[in-house]
Amino acid sequence: MAGTSRGSTRSRASKSSAENAPILSPPNPKLRKDKTRNNSLIRIFNVNLKFLLGFGIISFAIALFFIYPIVNPMEKPQKPRVITPLPAPKLTDLPMFQGEHRESLYWGTYRPQVYFGVRARTPQSLVAGLMWIGVKDGRYFMRHVCQDSDELKQYGWTSHNGRDYGHQVLTEQTMSLTTSFLKLKGRGSGYGGDWAVRIGAQSNESIPDDEMLNTAHLFFYMADEGGKSFNLGRGVLDIHDDSVLASGSRSDTGDWQLHLLSEDVSHVHYSGFKTPHIHNLSDLVQANLAVQARKFGHLLLSDSSDDSPNILVFQISARIPFRADIVFLSGTSTRDSRVEERVSRLTGISLTSLLSEKQKEFDDKFKKCFSLSDELGLESVSVGKVALGNMLGGIGYFFGQSKILLPSTSTLNAGDNSVLYWPAELYTAVPSRPFFPRGFLWDEGFHQLLIWRWDIYISLDIIGHWLDLMNIDGWIPRELILGAEALSKVPEEFVLQHPTNGNPPTLFLALRDVISNLKKEKFAAAEASDISVFLDRAFVRLEAWFKWFNTTQSGKELGSYYWHGRDAATIRELNPKTLSSGLDDYPRASHPNEDERHVDLRCWMHLAADSMHSIAELLKMDKDVEKEYGFTAKMLSDFELLNKMHLDSANGAYCDYGNHTEKVQLTWKILETGSNYPRRELVRKVLEKPVLQLVPHLGYVSLFPFILRLIPPDSWILDRQLDLISNRSILWTDYGLRSLSKTSSMYMKRNTEHDPPYWRGPIWIPLNYLIVSSLHHYSQEPGPYRERAKTIYNDLRSNLMRNIVGNYQRTGYLWEQYDQKKGKGKGARLFTGWTATVLLIMAEAYHEV
Repeated sequence: MAGTSRGSTRSRASKSSAENAPILSPPNPKLRKDKTRNNSLIRIFNVNLKFLLGFGIISFAIALFFIYPIVNPMEKPQKPRVITPLPAPKLTDLPMFQGEHRESLYWGTYRPQVYFGVRARTPQSLVAGLMWIGVKDGRYFMRHVCQDSDELKQYGWTSHNGRDYGHQVLTEQTMSLTTSFLKLKGRGSGYGGDWAVRIGAQSNESIPDDEMLNTAHLFFYMADEGGKSFNLGRGVLDIHDDSVLASGSRSDTGDWQLHLLSEDVSHVHYSGFKTPHIHNLSDLVQANLAVQARKFGHLLLSDSSDDSPNILVFQISARIPFRADIVFLSGTSTRDSRVEERVSRLTGISLTSLLSEKQKEFDDKFKKCFSLSDELGLESVSVGKVALGNMLGGIGYFFGQSKILLPSTSTLNAGDNSVLYWPAELYTAVPSRPFFPRGFLWDEGFHQLLIWRWDIYISLDIIGHWLDLMNIDGWIPRELILGAEALSKVPEEFVLQHPTNGNPPTLFLALRDVISNLKKEKFAAAEASDISVFLDRAFVRLEAWFKWFNTTQSGKELGSYYWHGRDAATIRELNPKTLSSGLDDYPRASHPNEDERHVDLRCWMHLAADSMHSIAELLKMDKDVEKEYGFTAKMLSDFELLNKMHLDSANGAYCDYGNHTEKVQLTWKILETGSNYPRRELVRKVLEKPVLQLVPHLGYVSLFPFILRLIPPDSWILDRQLDLISNRSILWTDYGLRSLSKTSSMYMKRNTEHDPPYWRGPIWIPLNYLIVSSLHHYSQEPGPYRERAKTIYNDLRSNLMRNIVGNYQRTGYLWEQYDQKKGKGKGARLFTGWTATVLLIMAEAYHEV
């Protein structure tokens, strides 16, 4: 466009010169011959020509000054492709996600990073939350943001339906809190309806008559992310005379009120703050309490407020046990607002009845969706409900901009190698509330294997949000850190997202499952129609995603792929990590280069191609499109080609291929730092020149063709894969399959001085789920290894359930991973993301391939 504009300017300049030519041309010969003409006429004419010429030049310059920016605007720096959205209709704009659906999911417990929090699915939302003071070893500690250092004995949702109900237990050292959330859309309420939370406090055991131990201090707050101010209610003066704590007005909910009703609470204290930094609220409250404690010797808020506060914190202190009902009402200024009636319905006996009804609905639906066998026992069923409840209760809403690494060729930001993604929203489940309370792309596929079975519309809504984050190249960030609250939980070195790096396209696991059940007519007619509409609109985005992988992650040979993003220059890693694979430190070729072939990525690409073919076939799309994906899926499932590229026939294992040597180790070395104090570090030492070969590490990656069911049921290789699974010296333990064989040179080895082994031995539930699924598949397929697969399936399923349930009973948590020696939970606790797939193992509800 800029070149065309410049060309147009040049053309206009040439035309102007031609029009002025008569003034500048030599005198007319006829005038010279006519000596009788009055020369004064010529002189006057000459003067007029000079005047006109000067006037014309000035006029032209002025006109050019004003017109040039219009016809040839100043060239702006071109927006990098990496932050340019894919030009396709958004999935979240589909009618099925608007209207009643959107309003019914407007309010929710969408703040998974705090122990209890409520917000709306909108940027700059009104948010609510709970803090309390815990007591340990005679000292007070503030609780607000989920964190392991608080050392709660147990916490999490024991039930949650993802829409309008949830019950949570939080067990402190000396007391237990319960939070029961309920949402209601009734006559008179505004957009999104009303909600209530019942907070209960009980002593854990018989405790001495100590004021410190027998009094609970709770802090419930309302905050406006957009900075809108609140009005303080009269309830802060006398809660029994007037239940209104606060009120305000917003364009989405209309006028609103916050009420507190409790027979156990005698008075309320408060503080108001004016600040945009809601994620630092704990610090503000603690500072306020500290001043009061120094001045007056008690832990009570100051009963004061900044001018026009956008945060109000209410302190509710009472003797244990006690119960308090807090109610948020929307649309309170309408003629038919029925405030007293609505408050009454969401408090006291009425709320008790509603909560009981919702709990029964949850239990009944759980039984219908998962049909757990009575043989599992009540303990297993209870853990299954916890797994589901925490998965749904951990769904969050985030809004903000991701920080993206600029391509090395970009000159957009001088001195800065990053750029912000476009402002975006994300509705998603999270892996872990205390450790990873944000969206992770490859985790989300496993989350949706569970969620779609419970609520197909919530699942499609979440998948739609992820796909709407795709840029023009078909790339989706692997980790979404949106907003100040999410950012506050992430170390700086992990904030930047790399647009050359992918993540396993596990959303296809869930979509493939949904498609298979759609073909089997497992959905109601309306659901089936909406799923088809969703898939039809999603196709262009899924196709862009597939093509991004197929072009940017392809290897040198046809049908080969490798994960980009490994650091070939590192001297501090024993084996350069492959973060993009999701398996982090799982050992690959020792010397990364373009010759690599990663068998797991090849299998993921087959799943993606086969899923695309199924969608095209289901929707009766263009035959050429259907054939294209069918051909790709067939090529990637070519058993002979797969074996040629990746099979180690000596042990029947599938391996990566690359430039590799086993002779590497970490050794201590003194490094010069340019100062007077040299630093001692562990650095990598290579003792042998690497060569191109199959990488001889056996583990989860070795089973990917088995996981994706690419091995024929009558192949001898299937028998050898069953050997790898059941061999105690390789993968088998009494608690699940370890991630890396005991025979591997990298087994339980640190990758750096500061990185303990992660995917180098411990048991991970999502991969065990995939392996159990395929064992179940082969146990149903006719063939010589059917009975053997069935025996291993039953033993592995039993081991996994027994260990996970046992750990939960002992510790109160589901864990990120489990120790391969004793089965003890390790890593992040309250890891109710993909570890929740234990419920699918219990239900024998396996993914379709």
